[in-house]
Amino acid sequence: MNFGLIGKSLSHSFSKAYLEKKFIKEDKIGFQYSNFDLENLDSFMEIISANHLTGLNVTKPYKEAIIPYLNELDVTAKEIGAVNCVKISWQSNTPFLIGYNTDYYGFAQSIKPFLEPIHQRALILGTGGASKAIAYALKNVGVDFYYVTSGKKKASNYFHYSELNEYVLNAFKLIVNCTPLGMYPKTDTCPEIPFEFIDREHLLYDLIYNPEETLFLKKGKERGAATINGLNMLKLQADKAWEIWHT
Repeated sequence: MNFGLIGKSLSHSFSKAYLEKKFIKEDKIGFQYSNFDLENLDSFMEIISANHLTGLNVTKPYKEAIIPYLNELDVTAKEIGAVNCVKISWQSNTPFLIGYNTDYYGFAQSIKPFLEPIHQRALILGTGGASKAIAYALKNVGVDFYYVTSGKKKASNYFHYSELNEYVLNAFKLIVNCTPLGMYPKTDTCPEIPFEFIDREHLLYDLIYNPEETLFLKKGKERGAATINGLNMLKLQADKAWEIWHT
């Protein structure tokens, strides 16, 4: 059985190594996992057919763009509006693709042990496919949230980075980085928030796991904040994808 990851600039990803270890651990003979680093999705269906894929993980920047290529969406993925897992079944050499979102599950399970009553309001840095899953997860655990964008504000629950100040950061004690800023190999970057207003009550979560400690997390830790990287989320969402592919 063949599985894979599609995205752009995949040198940062640990998914292949993690799932290949899972194949060995579970004695899955003949299982293969490949990275498909794509400039666009023009060749997406050709890749599925040529490799006779059974399942796919999807990462940036295709979590939203992949949706029109799919035959069906899981209820949760449809509500979120983003897909990071695709289950592929075959009938008469024709693939049938169902999209799922396991990011929200991985995030919710990984952050749950760290949430305190003070973390009832969150800033979500970024507005891409990953941020939609985070928003869905936060909503489900009763945490209010605002998006932070460098572009045009789309709704009332949006801040522009230029609006972040002491008042805002005092009101939002949970900050989740859903941008690629700080990801390997560009590890010297991070979202431009006023770190001087971060304190010991803050919890900073970065979806990035490579490097283990991003500049975003390092700056937060220097101010006394609790910090979490995205490695456990990666493992949990990958395990959920594995479960979906085998049901």
